[in-house]
Amino acid sequence: MELGLKRKLPQNDFSMDELNEDLLERILSWLPTSAFFRLNSVSKRWKSAANSASFKLACSQIPSRDPWFLMVAPNLKQSVVFNSAENSWKRLNYPCHLREDSDQGCMPVAASGGLVCYRKSSGNFIVCNPVTGSCSKLPPLHFASENHQSLNAVVMSSTTSNGQQSYKIVLVLGEIPNLFLKLYNSTSGCWEDESALKKNVDDSSMDCDSTDANVVYFLSTTGTVVASNMQRSPSKQYSSVITNKDGRETVYFLSSSGTVVACNLADKSFFEYPRLLPVFSEYSIDIAVCNGELVVVLLSEFLESASLRVWKYDEANRCWQQIVVMPAAMSHEWYGRKVDINCVGAGDRIFVCLNSPEICTYIVCDLVTNSWVELPKCCINGEVMEFMSAFSFEPRIEASV
Repeated sequence: MELGLKRKLPQNDFSMDELNEDLLERILSWLPTSAFFRLNSVSKRWKSAANSASFKLACSQIPSRDPWFLMVAPNLKQSVVFNSAENSWKRLNYPCHLREDSDQGCMPVAASGGLVCYRKSSGNFIVCNPVTGSCSKLPPLHFASENHQSLNAVVMSSTTSNGQQSYKIVLVLGEIPNLFLKLYNSTSGCWEDESALKKNVDDSSMDCDSTDANVVYFLSTTGTVVASNMQRSPSKQYSSVITNKDGRETVYFLSSSGTVVACNLADKSFFEYPRLLPVFSEYSIDIAVCNGELVVVLLSEFLESASLRVWKYDEANRCWQQIVVMPAAMSHEWYGRKVDINCVGAGDRIFVCLNSPEICTYIVCDLVTNSWVELPKCCINGEVMEFMSAFSFEPRIEASV
């Protein structure tokens, strides 16, 4: 046998130009969303594909996308996101409607799917796709009574059927025990009349069956650390989340006394859960949804140390159970610094913003591995940005308002 002879492999001359339009669009739809911004510069054909309705339909068939976190800060007149897939910060074009209303103090207050809901200082709402910049102003709010205008929570949910997306905004208004709901449905394009919630005093409402609800949770900072100077992000006045279980809905929020209040939207009732810590304890608290379930994130101080823990309510035993805890070496540096936490969940992860006059940092917690990773600082034009909170959304170009 002669040495040095090599078998000649067949040449692969395949080109994506040989693909038909349907197959090309299906392949391109699997690209990360950040790559969509570059499709227009590849070729005229790719540009045409990226702007076609059939391409957006192909994108809607992708089951899920790695979340982006829209950052929130006072007077932040630009869209800054953390791309979890690329582990990097990114600036997006600020939607035109938000630029027009920038003097009215638009702040994001809720998110679902590929959409984010903003609230103006006037009390009206704008729904926006942060990726495409498309916006829709919702009709002005009208209330049957001025007593209903005390807003506790704002949540948003969206569904997609046959490539068509619809969404709704749910508001929780009033003061305990006089709570009311008000709902906007994008299908009808109008706000429904507010409806009253009755107090449920039957302990059976705490049985396991009560978790089979599509649940909206609202929670804000409480305790001595929670004075208004600690709640620096206006958007977190309505720290709210929503889950969907068996197509039923419930709203959870934290009362002024520190208890979690569960409002079942199906039977229009509410119930108070036991508190996590005594009312006068020093702590900062927020809620998030991970894999469709409510979790509570709590930063407390004890024995000259700070502790950051994640809790979930055990319906069977009717008590709060700890899920994970941050290593003491990480949390100890926040002791005595009056740190406020604001959180948002995405799958198995929780994005935590920690703020005080001395500290501004962002940490991602993985509930499965109990890992806690501090994110790099966000620098724009050489300046380090400080954010108070974040909202998680799926970056979807096909999400319509």
